[in-house]
Amino acid sequence: MKKNTTLLIALLITAALALVPLFIKKDNLLTYLCMILLFISLASSWNILGGYTGQVSLGHSAFFGLGALATRLLWFAGWNVILGMLVGGVIAIVFALLIGSPAFKLRGAYFTIGTLALGQILYATVGNLLPQISSMPVQDLQSYTLVTRYYLFLAIALITVLVAYLIANSRLGLGMMAVREQEDAAESLGVNAFRHKLIALLVSAFLAGLAGGAFAFFQIGYYPQYPFSPVWTLDSTMMAYVGGTGTILGPIIGAVFFVVLKEVLSLNLAEFHPTVFGILFILVVLFLPGGFMGLWSRIRDQIRKKRERAAEFSNT
Repeated sequence: MKKNTTLLIALLITAALALVPLFIKKDNLLTYLCMILLFISLASSWNILGGYTGQVSLGHSAFFGLGALATRLLWFAGWNVILGMLVGGVIAIVFALLIGSPAFKLRGAYFTIGTLALGQILYATVGNLLPQISSMPVQDLQSYTLVTRYYLFLAIALITVLVAYLIANSRLGLGMMAVREQEDAAESLGVNAFRHKLIALLVSAFLAGLAGGAFAFFQIGYYPQYPFSPVWTLDSTMMAYVGGTGTILGPIIGAVFFVVLKEVLSLNLAEFHPTVFGILFILVVLFLPGGFMGLWSRIRDQIRKKRERAAEFSNT
């Protein structure tokens, strides 16, 4: 019954999102929604590795950037943009395979620092090799429509959330979470920790690559190294933590909260919004372990306990 209700709610939300362009005609609002959907994809894909297996990666922007770079180059060369995005996702997987084995030899903070270093190497390399701004050709600019981009971002966000849901409710997902809780104990029970972490990395990389491809299709002009910036990783990580890592809804809530708050701050405190986000992140880690979803879980438990006590009292 609970699963049917959840499915119905998900279908209603999806239908509502699909109808948005019929009612919202302003480009700035559609752009705003595109950014929310993009960050839902990024935070949810990061969560598959960071939330499910506990491997806190700060190199997520490398996969996002590779997907954007491959899609942009192939699309401008005459490829269908969807095919370009798929190729970008595969390239992100290949890169993840190359770094997976050495990266997973590191644990804890060493893994986090190692992935950050790899991301920074790619960021610097692309900046040196491709220093010129990438501008959309005139023929593509003339046929540019935000509605098409909106539906592409929506499709990728839905795919990413669906994949995260399927993994979380599978035997594979249980193995990932066992690795997150206690890797050595999980291996003693027969769970192949390296295999589970690698699968999480590959899935996370592919989905981030798809999101990067959608970004490349969306942006009229940008420097090719921009999607490789660590800012994309840091933002995605903060969204997942604020919403609640290891959950389905957490990254979604975190992305919506983050983008809305960023817009409000950019209008009033543009110079200080990075500081505000940093302070917010620290406060969440210190006082709200589990993020908003963790807070909701504790509130729900308290309500349930009160009801149980009330029921026991009425029966006496």
